[in-house]
Parts: sequence; structure tokens; C-alpha cells
Amino acid sequence: MDNFIERKITTGFIVSTEYVQQLYSTWDSKLLEADTARVLIGWCLEYFERYHRSPGKDIEGIYAQHLRQGLDKERAEWIEMILAGLSEEYERQQFNVSYLLDQTKSYLRERRLKMLAEDIQFELSQGRVEEAEALAQGYLPIAVEQSSIINPFSAEVRSKIKQAFAEREAPLIRFPKALGKFWNRELVRGGFVALMGMEKIGKTFNLIELSMRAMRSGCNVMFFQAGDMTELQFLRRLGVYLARRSDDPEYCEAMWVPTVDCLLNQLDECNEPMRESNRRLFQEPEEITWQALINAARKHPEHVPCHNCPKLRGTPWLKWQEATQPLTWTQAYRLHRLFEKKTQNHFRLSTHANEILSVAQMKAHLDLLERREGFVPDVVVVDYADILAPDPDFSRLEFRHQQNRIWQRLRNLSEERHCLVLTATQIKVKGYDKKLLTMSDFSEDKRKFAHVTAMYGMNQTPEEKQIGLLRLNALVVREADFNPMRPVTVLNRIQMGRPFLGSYK
Repeated sequence: MDNFIERKITTGFIVSTEYVQQLYSTWDSKLLEADTARVLIGWCLEYFERYHRSPGKDIEGIYAQHLRQGLDKERAEWIEMILAGLSEEYERQQFNVSYLLDQTKSYLRERRLKMLAEDIQFELSQGRVEEAEALAQGYLPIAVEQSSIINPFSAEVRSKIKQAFAEREAPLIRFPKALGKFWNRELVRGGFVALMGMEKIGKTFNLIELSMRAMRSGCNVMFFQAGDMTELQFLRRLGVYLARRSDDPEYCEAMWVPTVDCLLNQLDECNEPMRESNRRLFQEPEEITWQALINAARKHPEHVPCHNCPKLRGTPWLKWQEATQPLTWTQAYRLHRLFEKKTQNHFRLSTHANEILSVAQMKAHLDLLERREGFVPDVVVVDYADILAPDPDFSRLEFRHQQNRIWQRLRNLSEERHCLVLTATQIKVKGYDKKLLTMSDFSEDKRKFAHVTAMYGMNQTPEEKQIGLLRLNALVVREADFNPMRPVTVLNRIQMGRPFLGSYK
């Protein structure tokens, strides 16, 4: 008996209406090995036929009713064990239906073949060769072709079309305002999204920000640290992110922190009633500089930044933050534990030395994690793709071709697991002095662009770094119109562990 997969199938029937809808018309409980699973799924199907949805928490009431009616004691113990492990699944906002459906169909095909083989072997043991041949000849593979060959205009694709549009409308990770409009629609299940920028521009911090927001949305997140940082360095950085302050005394001194303001507010050219301030700070628009902002903030400490209306013309303002005490390990540990409690244990970290981890090894880790803990990621983060090792079957290729294969297989991972894959990549040297990256600034192999669903450039001048500004521009977006010359500006203060404090376009 395969308790692991049958327990997952049972969970799907209990918590996911979409999963039941996909299997309802062709379901055959006789293919399951576990009697307990057949009983629970039978209850779910009865519930679905009556209410047109999966039972969710109502399964506990259904069980209680059958218990009162004299449910077998041994069967009741098994059902209680299964239901006890479902509390987290009830609360999850994300459930990877597509991946579980693939697993279910594969398992059911395997079970049908095993049962057929047993029947054929029995007939042969009884000397009934013709009956055994008839069984073999009468076998019809179930729905093998349905997963790869469909009529896209038939009534049968209704649920698939609904799912396709739902995924686009429901990103796994959400950012507010300008940055949200810029890239939320690409942060979806099945996507492969990459950040491209120079060294030390904040790629890892941004991947952490994406991970934390995914967890807050109820996603399971698997973070592969491929050699850019050690495990201890990563844990420290997570603590700094959660605390919004560093453990380094130098970064705990008083500092200026950027916030979003409106240029019309600063120039006193706004008459909207919701405007926050009524003082002219600058006589005319001028190039944003660190010193000009500090001078204005010191001269007008009473100024209140405004970002209240759709007419916003974004520009930075600086707020003074007093010195704070450096973060200690005990404070970081408490924050780690508190965050886990809030997000219900949705994060796993796997750390490896540089050029050791390959995509094949990542898949093996995911398989092991799924079997041991039932942990199926909605988001897989790889920090970062350029330092992954090649899989054995293409390790002898030229390095450029190795890189292409690695990116191909990362795309395969997003498709096979029906998850969002996030990673980062370096730029070539010629891009260091550019104000805005273009597709010509790739490192190693341009075919990276062919495999991603979206690639975003990370742009920053030394002056912008001092202020705390990062400009993101779309280099490739597969399913949307985009303009690489119109970046969105993100405010950050990396010294306090925050790559996102606001945004404007």
C-alpha cells in the first residue's frame, strides 16, 4: 500500500473543489489500495454531489456523524489520524492542484497496470491462458492522451480554460501600487521569473522580499541557496529583514530613509483637498541628488510627503531615523519563531556550496521533502542560476551551452511542478556603466531570455544607491505588452534589510 500518495489524494478530495471537479467524471475508488482512503473519498463525493464543492472542514462533521452510526473502531482510528494532519491544509490560501492531479493520474495508471498484472497472473496460475490473453488485449490506458492531447474548442476544456484565466488573475505574490501594477501579473503559478543586475545590487535581498510576501499569501516556499551565501549568512540576513535593523553597529546609526512623495506636492503645484502639505520646497524640477534632498529635509522638517491620489508624480523624500541598538541573535531568533507562527511553517531552506547544486539535485531534494513532510512548494527560489552546476548528462558541453540547458531545466521545473520559479542572473561588464539595462547586457548566453516568462533589469547609479532608489525595467515579458524604457522606481534601505519601502513610476 502506498500510504503517501493515497493520503495526498484523499487530502485533495477533502480540501480542493477544483481537484474534485477534475476527477469526478472518471473516478474509480477500486483503484485505491487503502480501504480508509476509499471511505473518506466516498464521503467527499457524496458531499460534492449535493453541495457542488469539496467538504473542507465539514469532513469532521461527516466523520462524527458516521462515528455515531457505529463506524468500525480500527477504521475510525485511521480516519482520525488523517484528519488530524489536515488542519494546516484547511488554512492554506494556495493549493497546488495541477501538480497533485499529475501525481494522481500517474498513480492511478500504475495501480490499474498492477491490478491487471495480478489478474493475468492469477488466470495463468489456473491454466487459463486464453482468459489471460483476453485480459491483456482488453486493457485500455486511462487518460494517458488526455494530459497531452486535447481539443481546445470542446466542452471538456471548460475547467482548463477557467483555471488558465484564474492563474493570471491570482498572482502568488502581490506588491502594492506601482510595483504591483508593474509585475504582479507575472508572479503566477507556472511562471519563471528572473532578476538581472550587477553584483551587490541587492538581488538576494529582493529574492528574500519575494519569498516573504509569498509566505504571507499562504504559499509554500522552497529557497535554494546555490552558493552565493552560507547557511549562517542567510539566516543572519533573514533576521535583519524581519527586524528591519542590522546587527552591524555602523548600520544602526541614525540615517536618512527614503519615502515616496509627489513632485507636485514638493513644487506646491497641487490643489487637491487631500494634499498633505502646502509648502514649496523647490522652485522647479531638478535632478534628484542625495545632498539636495538632505538640504531640503533639514530646512523643512515639517514637510509631510503625499501619495494620496492617482495624479501622483513620484519622487523621493527623506525621513530621519534615529539610531537603534544592533540586532542580537536572541532577538533574531524570536522574530524567526514569531514569523513561522504567523505564516504556518511555509518555508524551507537548502544551502549548498558554489557550483555543487544542479537542477537534477534540486528535483531530488523536492521529491524527498515531499515524501518526508508532504511539503509541496508553490514558489521555488534559486539564488542564483548562474552558479548552478550542470546535470551529469550535459556536463561536458561548452560552458555557454551548459548555461542554456540549466535555464531550460529551470523552466521545466516550473512547468513540471506547476510552481513559480524565481532566480537572479549577473550582467556582463559593459552593462555596469549603463543607466538602463537592455537585452544586450546578458551574461554568458542570450538564450536565457527564451526560457523565462519574465526578466527584469535592476538599475542603479551610485547617487541612487546613496538615496535608496532602484529602477526595475522589463527586459522580457512573455504575455504582456511592455516598454523596457519605462522603469518603475523602488525605494529601499538595504542597511536596515529592506529592499522595498515603496514605489512609483
